[in-house]
Amino acid sequence: MLEHGGRLRAAAAHYNIPLENWLDLSTGINPQPWPVPPLPPSCWQRLPETDDGLEAAAAAYYGNPNLLPVAGSQAAIQVLPTLLPRAVVACLSPLYAEHPQAWQRAGHRLRFLQNALLPRALTAATPYVLLCNPNNPTADHHPHDVAVDAAKQLKKRGGWLIVDEAFIDPRPEESLASLAGTSEAPNLIVLRSLGKFFGLAGARVGFVLAAPDILKRMAESLGPWTVSGPAREVARLALQDNDWQNAARHQLPEAAQRLTALLQPLGEVKNTDLFVTLTSPQAEELHLFLAQHGILTRIFDQQPLLRFGLPGPEADWQRLSDTLNDWKKAHEI
Repeated sequence: MLEHGGRLRAAAAHYNIPLENWLDLSTGINPQPWPVPPLPPSCWQRLPETDDGLEAAAAAYYGNPNLLPVAGSQAAIQVLPTLLPRAVVACLSPLYAEHPQAWQRAGHRLRFLQNALLPRALTAATPYVLLCNPNNPTADHHPHDVAVDAAKQLKKRGGWLIVDEAFIDPRPEESLASLAGTSEAPNLIVLRSLGKFFGLAGARVGFVLAAPDILKRMAESLGPWTVSGPAREVARLALQDNDWQNAARHQLPEAAQRLTALLQPLGEVKNTDLFVTLTSPQAEELHLFLAQHGILTRIFDQQPLLRFGLPGPEADWQRLSDTLNDWKKAHEI
């Protein structure tokens, strides 16, 4: 699978459109990122330290001290399957493809439950249940109470619930992070990241929230200094910036609703506050049409899905709207 930068470069080369002329809507990253200030020279000159306040800031933000900073949630995705005994993993699919790939590499067997809800996953009677909430790419949401109950049901049979919450920050009340690894849900593992909501994908900072034993073994597997000093400083400051977070949580839903309204004439639409997913039998054709006009979206092989991230400046909104209008005229929509 091509990572994001590779997809954009490949599209630029294929369509002979310079990189700087692309409108990239393929990522689901906040187009209005947290503004990174100048950083103190010390964070560049010294090895990363665990007493710099990052863990405390993250514990306050997530409501849970049972956490480990990692180099983006991708680091946890790759290592976590090696820490648990090999077993059958129920994957609520379609889902972010890096998850099943990592579990397969670690020797686990996968059971894909297409478009399933959590109650259906529990009937599969597998030791592990893996899901994204909200789901990437379908934008489906799993209710908080249902997810908590699923963790309890799995605990009774010695199982684990693994939840990737990469896109949940706009709605913290839906998160399970505060419960992960606690006495209420010791078998719950939650992955979080600063890449989407904060728009800091390049910093490569994420967190695993889980029972202390899982965190200890993951830390030993990853080794020291997995997150750079500058990235730790940026993450600490961003997690403590309540004013910016509150403003973003007000702005993002409005933008998502605007994008939803643009796409609704084209098919079935579901949204999160960071991306909107269109289901249409013409998804691949529309993806190509947009790419020919220098607009990159994310197409998925499993189902006829097309994921749109949020445009940023008004000029980008107008460009997308104009191109979609051209599509509708050409197809008499």
